[in-house]
Amino acid sequence: MNFGHILTAMVTPFDHEGNIDYQATKDLINHLLSNGSDGIVIAGTTGESPTLSIREKAELYKFAVETVSGKATVIAGTGTNSTRAAIELTKLAEEAGVDGVMLATPYYNKPNQEGMYLHFKAIAESTSLPVMLYNVPGRSVVNLLPETVIRLSDISNIVSIKEASGNLDAMTEIIAKTPESFSLYSGDDSLTLPVMAIGGNGVISVASHIVGNEMKAMITAYENGDTIYAQTLHRELVPIMNVMFSAPSPAPVKAALEMSGVKVGSVRLPMVPLTPDESQLVHKTIQHKIFSSAV
Repeated sequence: MNFGHILTAMVTPFDHEGNIDYQATKDLINHLLSNGSDGIVIAGTTGESPTLSIREKAELYKFAVETVSGKATVIAGTGTNSTRAAIELTKLAEEAGVDGVMLATPYYNKPNQEGMYLHFKAIAESTSLPVMLYNVPGRSVVNLLPETVIRLSDISNIVSIKEASGNLDAMTEIIAKTPESFSLYSGDDSLTLPVMAIGGNGVISVASHIVGNEMKAMITAYENGDTIYAQTLHRELVPIMNVMFSAPSPAPVKAALEMSGVKVGSVRLPMVPLTPDESQLVHKTIQHKIFSSAV
């Protein structure tokens, strides 16, 4: 299923007391939709989902749907390491009217491939929404193997995967052996162009908070056959993409947004704000982010 080329894994704006700032959330959504994003992922891990209560997530799902008002795709992050809890969140997301849900691989309890298959199958069977799997072994410690993804793609509403393993061979196998309607998105910003080159649909992005228009220009150039221009933009974008992960995410991207005049506040514990040195590195890297050829 094609959800668009660039979906932003959106940060959750907080006020000075650490509560969700809904005016800032509205402003951020509008900023993203005006700057290259085809849609948003709300209350995902970049949105600090482990620190959000169930009530906060449900409110965010509803608020995002109302704010977007059909102008773009809204995907709700409803994955967790409890199948029952993920089903509960998925039902709340469906009630809110989202376009789909994204389910991260279960972290910490380390299920095997059969456990992950049954986990995702149970959640998918609990909803009529399209389901996007999210393989992120660097954070969850488990790796959803291609053969399990291929098996899951036989379930009618499991229609996509965000692949953050960085393994292009595994992604190639998934693309080759799943239905043509099944979409694959890079979970790593710097692999956006390589993933599209092997048949992927695009990226679930963090850097698009800052360089969404430039990323859109890169993808458009690639689709139009201007590979030299796309490669040039890729090389210019990679340092910015990488600095977004120079400290535990989403602290760098939240700092970059604040530096760019988009108010999102800080992070919730156990995440911490950037140190002065980290902040200086982010500022130095993003200050040259506007490429005259891309805007």
